[in-house]
Amino acid sequence: MSGRPTDWVVATSNRGKLEELKALLADTGVVLHPQTDLGIEGPEETQPTFVENALLKARHASLAARLPALAEDSGLCVAALDGAPGVRSARFAGPACSSVDNIRKLLTLLKDVPDDLRQAEFRCVAVALLGPTDPAPLIAYGSWRGRIAATPAGTGGFGYDPVFFDPAFAATAAELPFATKNRVSHRAQALAALRLLLGRAR
Repeated sequence: MSGRPTDWVVATSNRGKLEELKALLADTGVVLHPQTDLGIEGPEETQPTFVENALLKARHASLAARLPALAEDSGLCVAALDGAPGVRSARFAGPACSSVDNIRKLLTLLKDVPDDLRQAEFRCVAVALLGPTDPAPLIAYGSWRGRIAATPAGTGGFGYDPVFFDPAFAATAAELPFATKNRVSHRAQALAALRLLLGRAR
């Protein structure tokens, strides 16, 4: 990726994710253009893995915007649920569900599971590609381990953050300051790794 371009389309319509991505890449000189601002609707996420969904979204956005694309796919994997909700994290409670619906379903499924068996992990795959047919996209990974709290707590973040408890901070992701979350989260880890790859590809 020599001669890295400045303008990139971001393949997300999730404003929470977009703000995190902007903050994580603020000092790189990369200008992020949300696909929604360009009139681009995301594709149906039909792939079985985070990396395949991330690549699907990036190629779709790049083709529509005629720009290099950045995309990520992430989700919550709960050990007691055999890794669910996984790639279906955003649609766990149904195709038109809200984060509240997803959390409610998750807590219902875990209502009889004791604290020491409620381990969970946020996973993220971030990809960057120069065009829809880029044969060598950059791919980076991140993960954040914790457990599922019995009840939601905190007002920050989005998605499952109110019930994802990090023992190291004795707080849920939704209770952490924005800057702290952007230092330790799965998305922060994946973007930090992707930044390194982009730097090496200049």
